[in-house]
Amino acid sequence: MSLKFFHIGFIGFCTVFSLGFGAWCLLAHGLPSMFNLMGWLSIAGGVSLLIYGIRFLRKAKDVIV
Repeated sequence: MSLKFFHIGFIGFCTVFSLGFGAWCLLAHGLPSMFNLMGWLSIAGGVSLLIYGIRFLRKAKDVIV
């Protein structure tokens, strides 16, 4: 496994985890209000990771490893 494929997999895992955690924070009832902020920040981070992953894939397709 090359570093490029590990990076793609890790970014994908982090994106799914961040979006899932954000959804859980926003949809779970009875949590302190701090979790609402954490949910929105996690969603923003997940979207940022998704954009980064797409840009990385476009750049990395020309790299032969």
